[in-house]
Amino acid sequence: MRTRIKEYRARYNMTQEELARRVGVRRETIVFLEKGKYNPSLKLAYRIAKVFNATIEDIFLFDDEQL
Repeated sequence: MRTRIKEYRARYNMTQEELARRVGVRRETIVFLEKGKYNPSLKLAYRIAKVFNATIEDIFLFDDEQL
């Protein structure tokens, strides 16, 4: 799974720390998400999408071949 979190953070001029605080996780979690090293829970994915006024599908890109 790939994410567009970094791209959306840039659009909103938001740091990893600020996003982490807004969604209730540590900054390291955002780092791991951006690097593709961690798959979020549905709840966390929803919170992140909500911060950016986007859908989960806008932020998280699923590779159909891996499903």
